[in-house]
Amino acid sequence: MHDDLRAAAELFKALSSESRLSLLRILAAGPLTVTRIAEESGLSQPLVSQHLRTLRAAGLVSVERSGREAHYSVTDQHVTHIVEDAVKHASET
Repeated sequence: MHDDLRAAAELFKALSSESRLSLLRILAAGPLTVTRIAEESGLSQPLVSQHLRTLRAAGLVSVERSGREAHYSVTDQHVTHIVEDAVKHASET
């Protein structure tokens, strides 16, 4: 298998969760803390943190710390386009 295909497969693994897709859509609007992400998503803070770890490991989300607060953001807007395209495609079928 080619390295580029392996990398794409890893990307799709990270995107394979409805909750992670939701978090990426929320973060598309701009950086937020875990507390705000949990409020907007309706998920518990521990679950949000777990999903953010997965997204960070995949390079899809970054974190910037300011004192005790950590603000998460999408690292690449291409990913938000992939998510929106997938949602649109799924709703058309």
